[in-house]
Amino acid sequence: MGRGKVEIKRIENTNSRQVTFSKRRHGLFKKANELAILCDAEVGVIVFSNNGKQYEFSSNSMEHTLARYNRAPESIENGAAAVLEVNAFRVEIAMLRQLQRRLMGEELEGLNFKELQHLEHQMTEAILAVKDRKEQELMQKLEKSLLQVEKVRLENEALREQIDELKRSSALKMN
Repeated sequence: MGRGKVEIKRIENTNSRQVTFSKRRHGLFKKANELAILCDAEVGVIVFSNNGKQYEFSSNSMEHTLARYNRAPESIENGAAAVLEVNAFRVEIAMLRQLQRRLMGEELEGLNFKELQHLEHQMTEAILAVKDRKEQELMQKLEKSLLQVEKVRLENEALREQIDELKRSSALKMN
């Protein structure tokens, strides 16, 4: 006598759903283990519950299985996407290097008048930004120096008063 066919749909009762998840996960891992043993296959299964908990089974270590998966020819699509991304970064780096060289006044041949004007405008703005920053630094150093001068002046004044007081007290002792 066999079991009845189960309609595959979401189980509404939370407790029943959790029990079914646990039993079916256990059954899935058991089947994965049997496949690994019977067929001498490397098997890895990762399951996430609806609350985000991770369960995994691996006939080897999961890290080894995932590393092997990532090196497999089937993952060429993933690799192709990575190669495209790397190539895009290489193109961007090449463009940034060329821009840097042009900003340094190198490799200007091939630029038309408008492009040269635009480059000159960029450089002028950069020079102004550097000058502004330099001026800020100088003003901060000047303020710091003025504070130090004032501190030293106050210390000198306090020392003079101490010297004068010592002179007065020693003059009084002599009399």
